[in-house]
Amino acid sequence: MKKHNLIMVLLLLVSSLLFAQGAIESTEVAKEQSLTIYSYDSFASEWGPGPTLIPLFEEKTGIKINLVSCGDAGEMIAKVLSEGKNCPADIILGISDDQSSLLLSKDILKPYNSPALANIDELLLFDDTKCLLPFDFGAFSLVYDSQSKVSKPTSLEDLTKSEYKDKFILIDPRTSSVGLGLLFWTVEVFGDDYLNWWKQVKENALTITDGWSTAYGLFTEGEAPLVLSYTTSPVYHVLWEDTTRYEAVIFDEGHYMTIEAAGILKSSKNEKEAQQFIDFILTEGQKEIAVANSMYPVNKNTELPSAYDYAPLPSKLFQLDKQYIAKNLDRILKEWTEVMSK
Repeated sequence: MKKHNLIMVLLLLVSSLLFAQGAIESTEVAKEQSLTIYSYDSFASEWGPGPTLIPLFEEKTGIKINLVSCGDAGEMIAKVLSEGKNCPADIILGISDDQSSLLLSKDILKPYNSPALANIDELLLFDDTKCLLPFDFGAFSLVYDSQSKVSKPTSLEDLTKSEYKDKFILIDPRTSSVGLGLLFWTVEVFGDDYLNWWKQVKENALTITDGWSTAYGLFTEGEAPLVLSYTTSPVYHVLWEDTTRYEAVIFDEGHYMTIEAAGILKSSKNEKEAQQFIDFILTEGQKEIAVANSMYPVNKNTELPSAYDYAPLPSKLFQLDKQYIAKNLDRILKEWTEVMSK
């Protein structure tokens, strides 16, 4: 009898230990919930949204984020496509609407009808399939140094005038999304005559840099009083430098806009957690993203700091048709290169 009781006690102890071990393992699995997110470099950089946004999400949900910096948006897309079904990322973040056609044509994203979309203007919902959901947007513009003696231009056409000789810095559309934005802007404003504008501007521009950082650095160093950037660029200077010296130049003819989006990959094994992150960046995370990126939030309920008083949203915004871009981008870039290399 005693022997039988001893065996029963041992079995109960073993069962308890196994149950406890299973509970520990379950807890560890819960703690190990994670998402891998591919983003462009500046999003993940120390001055980008990543360092403040990610801890807020992790604290709220307990889901750990592995944020992978993949270069610019073009390099990020190339990385995802090359990895295919073996891509370890759950989310790709930072795809502009102008770059979306290629990614959407590959059928590698899952649609997600986030409840947060109810608070986003339909103008910004460029993907009807809801595979790419917008999280911020901006409008390209010239940024002006108000301490210069040069008058502010009132249109793109003004940049062809002699008074602006060596007074502005542009960016190469082959290597920069900002430069590409200006190229599309000129196609929209000048139509088939856009190359004539570039022929004249080529002689007037101080330089055409490979990327935005170089261009804006030269501008703030005083090399030229005008630079291609965004209407929201002054926000940074107001917030972090306490100066209103730099102003966005608004044209009555309108401004070309860009929209940044995120999508969940079909290869993701963490769809529910990925949806939580998308919901977060479209709600609580909107302010952090907008301020760090110096862009506008897509969620119309977002409260922004007063520095955005110096980031006027143009009354006229436009975009080229996405199908037109997909069919004509190579031709447009080739024509631009031929004109600028002569």
